[in-house]
Amino acid sequence: MSDAASHSAGWRPATYYPDPAIRALDPRFEKYWLKLSAVERLTTGLRWAEGPVWFGDGRYLLCSDIPNQRIIKWEEETGAVSIFRKPSNFANGNTRDRQGRLVTCEHGGRRVTRTEYDGSITVLIDSFDGKRLNSPNDVVVKSDGSIWFTDPTFGLLGNYEGYKAEPEIDANVYRLDAATGKATIVAEGVLGPNGLAFSPDEKILYIIESRGVPNRKILAYDVSPSGDKLSSKRVFVDAGPGTPDGFRVDIDGNLWCGWGMGDPELDGVVVFAPDGVMIGRIALPERCANLCFGGVKRNRLFMAASQSIYALYVNTQGAPGG
Repeated sequence: MSDAASHSAGWRPATYYPDPAIRALDPRFEKYWLKLSAVERLTTGLRWAEGPVWFGDGRYLLCSDIPNQRIIKWEEETGAVSIFRKPSNFANGNTRDRQGRLVTCEHGGRRVTRTEYDGSITVLIDSFDGKRLNSPNDVVVKSDGSIWFTDPTFGLLGNYEGYKAEPEIDANVYRLDAATGKATIVAEGVLGPNGLAFSPDEKILYIIESRGVPNRKILAYDVSPSGDKLSSKRVFVDAGPGTPDGFRVDIDGNLWCGWGMGDPELDGVVVFAPDGVMIGRIALPERCANLCFGGVKRNRLFMAASQSIYALYVNTQGAPGG
């Protein structure tokens, strides 16, 4: 079935291997493509799926459903789906810190929080220089424990994914120091900062510029030897008609990116090699916003795509920090 036919027909699991939804655009993708694996739909019925994060110690996935004000939980062992948190304060991006605790970006609270071991919630940051944050979007944790997050205005634009309000501060990218809790701006002037991730050696930080002109872009920055500053801003990928949102990096430095905007030729996931060449594509019948690696061997790609969550086994693993 062609991409367009599959898209119009809705979700149809592959009936044979290799799954026709998976395509190598460059020979380098072949090593990551498990020919006896196929895209699976784990659950559906969400309004806008975002921020998947894997908990290996519990063998479950958490995923934000922003307009429904909830975080859902999918259990790998049983396939059971339940509500982890509701209301979620319009939670968006999620990750885990180096102690295994859930770190969440909340549109509603205009803040970044940490869920403690006992389930209580600690506010890590909700303002900078006396001004409220906009709507923290996506978050990653570096090996030194510092928390890096983007703060666009998307959650302030209406009452569907947050509370409509006027921004008090520019859309920046921040770093929270693990030892002091002090916040610093690490990137300014990014038009609609969205997803972010470090390269495996943490020498590069990639940031999605989701309001880039004329196209969305994936920007790359060099991380200082001290690990707390960025420099040498450059365009890693000009997305053209594509719409990158959230992404994660594998152990070889490839970027696995949520993609698409309701177009069967774009919707799904695309993979970029470290040199910026698009090497692979996973077609989905829905736009994919964000993804993460998980599973017992961290070789299962979980894709939060509009109203559904999909999964695919791949022959690589997610890099730490996402």
